[in-house]
Amino acid sequence: MSGIYLHIPFCNSKCIYCGFYSVVGQKYKEAFIPALKREIFGRRDFFTRNLSEGNFSSHDEKLHTLYIGGGTPSVLDISLLKEAVGCIKDTFSFPLEAFSSAVSPDIFEFTVEVNPDDVTPEYAHELMNLGVNRVSMGVQSFEDKHLSWMRRRHTSEQAVEAFRILRDAGFNNISLDLIFGYASLTDDEWMHNLEKTVSLSPEHISAYQMMLDEGTPLERLEEKRSYMPPEEEICAAQYAMLQSVLKDAGYIQYEVSNFAAKKVMDGKETLLYSRHNSNYWNRTPYLGLGPGAHSFDGKNREWNLPDVAEYCSSDICDFREGEILSETDEFNETVMLGLRRTEGVEFSGLNPNLLNKISDVINRLVEDGSLEMVYEESDDDVQVASAVAKGIKIPPEKLFVSDGIIRELFILNFII
Repeated sequence: MSGIYLHIPFCNSKCIYCGFYSVVGQKYKEAFIPALKREIFGRRDFFTRNLSEGNFSSHDEKLHTLYIGGGTPSVLDISLLKEAVGCIKDTFSFPLEAFSSAVSPDIFEFTVEVNPDDVTPEYAHELMNLGVNRVSMGVQSFEDKHLSWMRRRHTSEQAVEAFRILRDAGFNNISLDLIFGYASLTDDEWMHNLEKTVSLSPEHISAYQMMLDEGTPLERLEEKRSYMPPEEEICAAQYAMLQSVLKDAGYIQYEVSNFAAKKVMDGKETLLYSRHNSNYWNRTPYLGLGPGAHSFDGKNREWNLPDVAEYCSSDICDFREGEILSETDEFNETVMLGLRRTEGVEFSGLNPNLLNKISDVINRLVEDGSLEMVYEESDDDVQVASAVAKGIKIPPEKLFVSDGIIRELFILNFII
C-alpha cells in the first residue's frame, strides 16, 4: 500500500513547540507550485524504477495513500492545492476509484492536515470536491490559555466549530491531534481535553508528549530557565490516563501515539487507522515531495533539504541527500518501527543471524515484563507454553517507556 507525502512548508505563525520545517509569510507561495511540479515530473518513475530493481513488490506499485501535511496545508490557497493534486494524479498510478471522497480508505486514503481557524464551509466543500476523504486537524488542547501559550491561532470554540463544519460537509473520517506532558497542564485539564475530544466522536485520535525539539522557541525558553518540563512520572500518568479514557470510549490503540475507532463502511466494520502513517511503521515504500520531505524505496532512504528558497530556485535533482541502509540499519529500523505498533514485530521479518544475537536480551525483557511474546493463533487446545512464538510486542502499560526498551534491542556495529 505505497503512498505519497506532500509537504507544504508554509505557516501563518510558528507554534512554540514545533520542530517541523516551515516558513512564515507569503514570499514563496507562488513559486512553490511550479517547483513542486518540476519535482513531481522528475520523480515520475520512483515507483516503477524501484519495482524493476526489486526494491519492492508489484503490490506496492499502485498508490493507495496520499497525505498532504506541513507546515499548514490549509494556509495554501485552494486553487494552488488543486494544481498540485492534479499534477500528482496525472503523473502517478492510482486505483480507479481514487480521488472520490466516498471511496473506502481500504482502497484509497487521501488525507489533508488543517488548522481549525482555516476551516470554513467553503474550504471544507472544496476539499470534498478534490477527493479528500480524511482530514487531520491539529487541536492540541481545549484550554484557551494553553492554546495561547502554544501560539496556536485558534480557540477551543473554533476547534469545535471547525469539527462541526467538516462533519456537515460530509467528512466521516476525521482525526484530531492532542498534546500532553507540558508544564502548565494539570491532570484535571488533561481529562477535560480527553473528554471533550471523545464527546466529538472523531474516528481517529493522535496524542503526543510535548518535546523540546532543537531550534524551537520552547527549547530557547528551557535554555533560559523560563520553562521547565514536567517530571517523567507526571507525563507517564497523563499517558496512562489517555490510554484508559480512550479504551473506555471504544478506541483501539494501534501505535504508541495513535488510536482508532471502528466504523461500518461499505457494509463492513473497518478500523479507521491512518493507512498512510502505517506505511512508515511497516517500512512500506513512500515518496516524499516538497522541501524537507523524506522518501523510502524499500531499501534506502533519501530526503529533500529543508530550504524552500533553494527548492524554488534549484534543480530538484541536486536538492536531495540519502543513505544506503546496511543490514544492521534495516534490522534496527524494523525492530524500532515494529515495536511502536501494538501488534509488535514478527521474527519472520528480521535477519535470523542478527535476531539470534539479541535472543538473550529478548528473553530477559520478556521475563521482566517489558516485552511479550506473540504466538500463532490456533483453533486447537494447544497451550501457549507449547506454541511457537512468531514475534514480540511491548505490552500497553510499557508503551510510554518504549524508546528505552527498543534501544536495548538494537544491534551495535561492534558485535556484528
